[in-house]
Amino acid sequence: MIGYVLDKLKGHPRMAEGTAYAILFTIGTCHLLNDMIQSVIPAIYPLLKDKFGFTFAQIGVITLVFQLTSSVFQPFVGRYADRHPQPYSLAAGMCFTLVGLVSLAFAPSFLLILLAVAVIGCGSSVFHPEASRVAQMASGGRKSLAQSIFQVGGNGGNALGPLLAALVVIPYGQHAVGWFALAALLASILLMRVGSWYSLMLAEIRTFHRRTRTAVCSLPPRTVRMALGILVLMIFSKYFFNACMTSYFTFFLMEKFGVTVQQSQFCLFAYLAAFAAGTLLGGFLGDRYGRKYVILFSILGAAPFTLVMPYLNLFWTVVMSVITGLVIASAFSAIVVYATDLKPDKVGMIAGIFFGLMFGLGGIGSAFFGWLADLTSVEFIFKVSTWLPLLGIVAVFLPDVRPNVTAK
Repeated sequence: MIGYVLDKLKGHPRMAEGTAYAILFTIGTCHLLNDMIQSVIPAIYPLLKDKFGFTFAQIGVITLVFQLTSSVFQPFVGRYADRHPQPYSLAAGMCFTLVGLVSLAFAPSFLLILLAVAVIGCGSSVFHPEASRVAQMASGGRKSLAQSIFQVGGNGGNALGPLLAALVVIPYGQHAVGWFALAALLASILLMRVGSWYSLMLAEIRTFHRRTRTAVCSLPPRTVRMALGILVLMIFSKYFFNACMTSYFTFFLMEKFGVTVQQSQFCLFAYLAAFAAGTLLGGFLGDRYGRKYVILFSILGAAPFTLVMPYLNLFWTVVMSVITGLVIASAFSAIVVYATDLKPDKVGMIAGIFFGLMFGLGGIGSAFFGWLADLTSVEFIFKVSTWLPLLGIVAVFLPDVRPNVTAK
């Protein structure tokens, strides 16, 4: 409904024409800062493991708690936001992240570390569904591009986190995590500006409320449920694999090739930087060629590169990881926009569900692979994870989506 209203409001003297790039880049920057903070958590796992003597299973539990708190609340936040938008909730959520960061910097035990990452996860739960709504409101109809600009900020933050951890946290210790609170403070200030724009948009929408019509999907309910199920499987395939990469790629490189912690973080940065670039590429391709084909190409297309990765030398392992990140990253924006096209009247809830699945499945995957690594080896779980992109073949069964607009 919001997308239809915004189309009708183009040309209004108080509204921006077309795509609101200033808002998109601002929300993308905040996503970068938010996810940069979050990515520091797995980046400091080697430090925490050495300092506290944690097992791989405990490392997996830290990720599980963080990812579950990042995911469980997101659908509920999104559903509430669909009915009762709260423009300044974005800035409020970032304050949770700030508190969690300071707590993590000085946490002296496993349980307090779990509590700190849980608070950071709660901030993420508030941020993602509402920020995704803002991105679609600012899209001017170019939804895949808008979602990609928003998402590439997050992926860029994921890439910067390990790099900054290698340069700041690893040399100076756990307390250096507190410096990232400055990023949370900056994001809060920027999100106050976004909240002001969001308030104006909501005021205009309410002014034209009686003239609005509700967008619906033209597909039968059974087909919609089937398509959503396929998208969930795609998220599982992508983020179980990505969980292994982000949490255990550094351990794999150190164990197999004898690189240092700092060198392994630079290799992880290369993968995550390619992941960020691939997200933006997926947005352009999704609007131009169709989201179904981007999803299919992204996940299944990564399989040839992942399958050879465990059997190469250090140089080619890193090269294959970069190609894999570039290819597999392009799917998420297409998946989110495709899902919201299936349920165009529930953008916040659907975005919350899929962001929640992204974090939740990533957390479960990290815990699972940590448990399996304790039973077998890091090299074994790395080999197992490289088969997951083959599940992308199921995307051929996704239907074409053509939303209709019906009278309210």
